[in-house]
Amino acid sequence: MSPAQLRRMVPLKHLDFSLAAPRLVLAVGLLFSAVAQADIPRTADGKPDFSGIWQTLSGADYGLEPHSTRKDAPPGPGVVTALPYQDWALKRRDENFKHRHERDTARQCFSLGTPRGVYYPEPFQIFQRERDLTLLFQRGFRTRTIHTNGSVHPEGPIGFWFGDSRAHWEGDTLVVDVVDFTDQTWLDSAGNFHSEELHVVERWSYVDENTIQYAATIEDPQVFTQPWSFSIQLHRIREPNFQLIENACYTLDYDQYYPIPAAE
Repeated sequence: MSPAQLRRMVPLKHLDFSLAAPRLVLAVGLLFSAVAQADIPRTADGKPDFSGIWQTLSGADYGLEPHSTRKDAPPGPGVVTALPYQDWALKRRDENFKHRHERDTARQCFSLGTPRGVYYPEPFQIFQRERDLTLLFQRGFRTRTIHTNGSVHPEGPIGFWFGDSRAHWEGDTLVVDVVDFTDQTWLDSAGNFHSEELHVVERWSYVDENTIQYAATIEDPQVFTQPWSFSIQLHRIREPNFQLIENACYTLDYDQYYPIPAAE
């Protein structure tokens, strides 16, 4: 049964939303949630299937914290109130912000890293099979693999740009443990950064068939005083015939050596 069919069966005008009927309101809410979960895509083995093209509207990459308008970004409420930086790290973040156009490796079209690749303002595509998920990012056309086959992290340090991702299922939630990072990526375009000690725990779950709730907990004892978390939503792109277009931004600096022939 779809949510629309349920609404037709129980018109809102017949529901009592007063304090006298809290149990009814709760029951209807739970029923809507159950219907939504029943309608989510699933793989042959019954796991939620996250395959598709996704993008967030959170604006988190412009700044994880609340920020006003600037020339290179719109204003935004952020996804965390304030990041718990150590004193030295806060000074470095402020310096990064001042020199963000030169220091942000994303502007050089390097890999975005984790979790930034998930909320960067370009779409990415997920390909899912029983043993892993592959995330293909339009930005730079880079890929990240999330292993779901029970394997463990390799001995490090290795310094992966996206970290090493090993996941397991907790009910309908995919829980991903990510370690072994390089320190060359940022967390957003506002100078927020991390060290090689970054540890990310992601939780991927469906809100409905076209919306993913993505939550991440960040831990980095070299940079932050305590772990911190945020949550955003990812929306399925449903335009007919939509597909990723390779954003080969790393070739832009070489365009002068490969001129495009003038149109006749």
